[in-house]
Amino acid sequence: MNDDVKAAWSQQQFEDKLRAKEKYYHINHEFHLLMNSGKLHKEAIQGWVANRFYYQTTIPVKDAAIMANCPERDVRRHWLQRIIDHDGTEGEEGGIEAWLQLGEAVGLTRKELISYEHVLPGVRFAIDAYLNFARRATWQEAACSSLTELFAPKIHQKRLDSWPDHYTWIEEKGYIYFRKRLSEARRDVEHGLQITLDHFRTRQEQDKALDILQFKLDILWTMLDSMWMAYIEKKPPYHNIEN
Repeated sequence: MNDDVKAAWSQQQFEDKLRAKEKYYHINHEFHLLMNSGKLHKEAIQGWVANRFYYQTTIPVKDAAIMANCPERDVRRHWLQRIIDHDGTEGEEGGIEAWLQLGEAVGLTRKELISYEHVLPGVRFAIDAYLNFARRATWQEAACSSLTELFAPKIHQKRLDSWPDHYTWIEEKGYIYFRKRLSEARRDVEHGLQITLDHFRTRQEQDKALDILQFKLDILWTMLDSMWMAYIEKKPPYHNIEN
């Protein structure tokens, strides 16, 4: 049977298919498995924090691109909270500031983070690809790509549960971001999921939504592949080239 004549899934079936993508979430990458079991050395933790900072600062830019492509006021008003969550407001710092504090807690300076001097080329390319997708896609497709937040609370909770015991050298202020995102991610996913369930209604559209979510999962996985090579295999870019 051709894709265009396959029966659409019910919304519950479709949601189940989206949630089944969790097995590809980067919590299952070997880098994360080592990190959450206390087996990463300090350099690898610092490298992860520095590389993820580029992702953290890209998130509100991505969300602004979604809003720019969205003609629906109610959606924009709801989506705006995501930008505030990361950029913060006067008197209430957001997720980017919390990540800077995480960087300091693992021994990095703000200058190192803000300069992106430690960001690996593969990580940069992956994140830039995600931002470019959000700029060019329809706002519904870009919203769908954010649905990796379905799985985010679990990954934040694992860090909160394991890091204080495994990495006693990390200062307490480093955990502010993970605590913040536990509630924020749960709130955001309800909105993004409903947009996806309502917009992608035919089987062909639903299959496309699954492909979009897989694309975002590929982005996150590829970032860790680059970090694995640099910090575990000790083969960063150009490692075999003499200066």
